[in-house]
Amino acid sequence: MYPEHPTTSRPVTAVEVHQPTTFPPAAVTPAPLAAMQPGTVPSVASIVLPDGRVVTGYAIEPARPEPVAAKPPVSRAAVNVALGGIGFAAVCGGLLVLTTFIAALTALITQLITLAAVIFGGWIAVQIFSSNGHQGGTTVNIRKAVIKRNHFHS
Repeated sequence: MYPEHPTTSRPVTAVEVHQPTTFPPAAVTPAPLAAMQPGTVPSVASIVLPDGRVVTGYAIEPARPEPVAAKPPVSRAAVNVALGGIGFAAVCGGLLVLTTFIAALTALITQLITLAAVIFGGWIAVQIFSSNGHQGGTTVNIRKAVIKRNHFHS
């Protein structure tokens, strides 16, 4: 049995120490070989260095860049901008026709309201100023009346 800890009264257990495991260094992978056409053997070249040593190896042709595709004479962005301008012009023409129609309709409604006001006003004027047999005003027939002490008796 393990002895107890002096402050917690729990048994003290043994501590296990683990050492890290080392891994062997990774193997260096060789660079990929250049693609070659099947059936062809590259030529072997030898070079003599200034100190007299001879180095022999395969001749490596420099990598050729991929041919660039021919660009169209007009860029796609320019074509898109031009098409957008044509569409905008078509919309503006339609808006111009629409606003012209709305302005003409507003003018017609204004003229109809003015015409109705003139006709109604003329009818009222004719009713006021026409004479239909009487001179205008109110006719009151007063018969014999006696006024006594500010009282009207009929």
